[in-house]
Amino acid sequence: MEHKLQPESLMMSHGYKPELSEGAIKAPIFQTSTFAFKSAEAGKAFFEVAYGLRQKDQDEELGLIYSRINNPNLEILENRLCLWDKSDDSAVFESGMSAISTVLLEFLNPGDLLLYSSPTYGGTDHFINYFLKKIGVQTISFRPDQSKEEIIEMIKGTNNSANLSTIYIETPSNPTNDLIDIVMCREIADYFSTDEKRVVLAVDNTYMGPMWSSPLQHGADLVIYSATKYIGGHSDLIAGAVLGNFELIKRVKTLRTFLGNMASPHTCWLLLRSLETLKVRMEQQTKNAQEVALFLEKRPNVKKIMFLGSLKKDTKAYSIYKKQYSAPGAMISFEIKGGEKEAFHFLNHLKLIKLAVSLGSTESLAEHPASMTHAGVDPEVKAQMGISDSLVRLSIGVENSQDLIWDIKQALEATY
Repeated sequence: MEHKLQPESLMMSHGYKPELSEGAIKAPIFQTSTFAFKSAEAGKAFFEVAYGLRQKDQDEELGLIYSRINNPNLEILENRLCLWDKSDDSAVFESGMSAISTVLLEFLNPGDLLLYSSPTYGGTDHFINYFLKKIGVQTISFRPDQSKEEIIEMIKGTNNSANLSTIYIETPSNPTNDLIDIVMCREIADYFSTDEKRVVLAVDNTYMGPMWSSPLQHGADLVIYSATKYIGGHSDLIAGAVLGNFELIKRVKTLRTFLGNMASPHTCWLLLRSLETLKVRMEQQTKNAQEVALFLEKRPNVKKIMFLGSLKKDTKAYSIYKKQYSAPGAMISFEIKGGEKEAFHFLNHLKLIKLAVSLGSTESLAEHPASMTHAGVDPEVKAQMGISDSLVRLSIGVENSQDLIWDIKQALEATY
C-alpha cells in the first residue's frame, strides 16, 4: 500500500543512500575539495552538464566534480529543503546575504528597475540602496499600506516601467512584522511582464521559515532564507538558501559557481542535523511566542505590540495573515514607553533572554533594531518604517514559556 511520507519524516533519510557511505546511518561530512572520475569520458560528461553545454539526460545523475560546484552534503541538503517548500530545486549559500545578493545580481542588470518592500532587513536595505545604485540599477520601494493600483502608478511614474525586472519583498518584515500580499505582488509582476520578459518575484521568508509559510504556492518565483535562522536553529552556523523552479535555480547556481559563495560541507552537515528537529522546534517557538505576546498585551508600560497573533480581525493585515500563514510565528516586536533610554534599561536587565541580534534559534534573543540591525538605515527612512528608539525585538526560543514571561516581567519592573 502506497503512503506519502510528510517532510518531517523524510528529514532523516531523503536523498541519502547509506550503501554509498559504508552503511553509515547518517551522511558523513564529505570534507574534500575534488572528486575522482571513473574515466576521462565520465569527467567530460560531468563538465558538459555542469557548464550548460548540454542538458542532463532523464536518468543521468549530476556527477561530482569539485566542491565549489557540488558536494554530497550540499546535494542532500538541497534535496531535503525542497520538500518543505514543494520546490523543484534549491541552492544553498554561505550566508543569507550571499543568497540575497546573488539573486539580485543574477536577475538585475544596469538600467533595470527593482521594486522592493519597505521595511526590510538592514543588510538588504543597504545592498539595494548603496550597491545596486552604484552599478546602475534603479530602485523604488513601497509600503505595506499601499494598494496594487498605487504601486502600479508609482512604477509607471519612474518612466522606466518597461525595465521592471524584479520585485523583492520581505514578509513579514524585519523588525515590524508588516505583511505584504504575495498574490498582489504576483499580479503586479504579471502586469509588467511581457512574452519576452517575465518579471521575477522573490520573497524573503526568513521570519516564518519553511513551516509557517509557502510563498511559492502563492505566486512567488523564488523564496529566500537566511538559513542561519530557523532552518539552522542553533546559533552555530551561517547559511542562506534560495528555492524555485529548475530554470531559475539553474541560473542562481551558475552564478554561485563563479562567485564561489556556496555553503561548506561542514555547514551543510550541520543544517542536515537541524532539519531533523525543525518542526518540533518551530512548533514550540510559536507556542511560546503566543503566550509571551498575551502577557505583553496586558502590560501598561508596553505602548504597542507587533505580532501576527495580535492582529485585529477587521484589518487588511489580518486577512493577509490568514491567507498566507499557518501560524503567527515566533517574532515579537514591541514599543516600550519612553525611548532609547528605557529600551536599553529593559534590555540590560534581562537575565534569561540573551541580548544579541539574529533570530530563530533555540535560545530567546532580544535586540534594539534602531541602533543595531537597522543602524545603517537613514533616520528618516527608519521613522517611515516605524523603527523607533523605543522598539524592542524579541526572537522567542524553546525555553519554558513561564520562565520567559518571568524574565520579561522583572526587566520591565526594573525599568519603571
